[in-house]
Amino acid sequence: MIDEHLPVLQVVVPLLAAPMCLLLGRGTLAWGLATAVGWFALYVALSLLGSVPAGGEIRYALGGWAAPWGIEYRVDRLDSYVLVIVAAVGALVLTYARASVAREIARHQHAAFYAALLLCLAGLLGIVITGDAFNLFVFLEISSLSSYALISLGRDRRALTASYQYLIMGTLGATFILIGVGLLYMVTGTLNMLDLAERLPALGDNRTVLAAFAFLVVGICLKIALFPLHLWLPNAYAYAPSVVTAFLAGTATKVAIYVLLRFLFTIFGAGFSFSGMLLSALLMVLALLGVLVASTVAIFQNDVKRMLAYSSVAQIGYIVLGISLVSVTGLTAALVHLFNHAVMKAALFLALGAVVYRVGGARLEDMKGLGRAMPLTLAAFVAGGLSLIGVPLTAGFISKWYLVLAALEAGWWPIALLVLIGSLLAVVYVWRVVETAYMQPRPAGAAAVSEAPWHMLLPIWALVVANVWLGIDTDLTVGIAGGVAVELLGGAP
Repeated sequence: MIDEHLPVLQVVVPLLAAPMCLLLGRGTLAWGLATAVGWFALYVALSLLGSVPAGGEIRYALGGWAAPWGIEYRVDRLDSYVLVIVAAVGALVLTYARASVAREIARHQHAAFYAALLLCLAGLLGIVITGDAFNLFVFLEISSLSSYALISLGRDRRALTASYQYLIMGTLGATFILIGVGLLYMVTGTLNMLDLAERLPALGDNRTVLAAFAFLVVGICLKIALFPLHLWLPNAYAYAPSVVTAFLAGTATKVAIYVLLRFLFTIFGAGFSFSGMLLSALLMVLALLGVLVASTVAIFQNDVKRMLAYSSVAQIGYIVLGISLVSVTGLTAALVHLFNHAVMKAALFLALGAVVYRVGGARLEDMKGLGRAMPLTLAAFVAGGLSLIGVPLTAGFISKWYLVLAALEAGWWPIALLVLIGSLLAVVYVWRVVETAYMQPRPAGAAAVSEAPWHMLLPIWALVVANVWLGIDTDLTVGIAGGVAVELLGGAP
């Protein structure tokens, strides 16, 4: 009986659990409830992944009202794939969170923190699972508003400025998306995504459709933090509490990329988006600029969280580059990196959170000599860094390999070269951390530092093991991503 309601339980359970965290009051009880809900969400996501047939989908009509009159939750292979990413990162981050939150956030705010984190999780899951364009915007606002609150809870007062900057740019992006959805509704009379996909081709180059496309692309790219629309991201990641940074880095931009894929390939169609609107060239240029510029800026950062934030802008560039190639191999590379980057970046930020827990900061000078003082934590960081670079036998290698293959298939060998240059730049900024942690002694008079608690290390190493496993056994990522890529391109090879 419960199986048929899994699509709606995916969203409703975390949504209802959020106010319950506030009612519990005590931080430990709120953490326990939030963690249980996080693992339940992962169970549901995995169940849906196993239930969706290749090329098929699961539909759930809310209130029994059939689409397009009612709101429909729809799960296909792409949806289930992204649901697993969001739910897995959410479950592991919540498991890790208790000690880190106790250290970085005032005690009286703990219950509110877990409530906001569950709201953000519910919003992100709702974006992925809904089949209604306006409902997508509603869930986008739920996740965004809770994100602003979570970022503002950082210990540094600059967290308030970062949250406000994200609020301004996030609101601009959301407004553009809402205008785009409104324009589509004006010319089609429907908000159901599949219905939109059926009605739009008949309208051709209608000016309203063209305007809607432009508003949606710009608004979503703001949410993605695609260069040069990324200005909100470095400060948000650098000054947010460690748990929030890890959660947002592993989920928020990935869901925004999912939204871009859904609009470009499902609603407007690849032919209109890339052949008619010539979007491919624009995305390719911005993606490559993001890879090179953000990687270069990351090299000169002394705050490691900020360094990894700029690295995230570069990694988003890799994903968008794969999309811009508009081929099965390119889309496979983008979707594989969507999963792999979530895993590697969550591992890196959680490892940094353990450093912050022990030494109180995440600047390079704070990490001197930590290779010996916190061997398990720093080993996890190095493993995540190797995956970020794309070293063989790590998840990052697989996605970059497919990206290079896609570029060579298209005859764009300079793009393949630029991908390799981006990886070499990643070697430089990862090496700066390794050199500081392993080759420089602890400062004279610095307090003794011990390893992070085991309950923080377990989620970190679970992600590290996943990084290695996904670099060896690619059935989950490449297997699903390849099939989804074919579906998005309408079955074209």
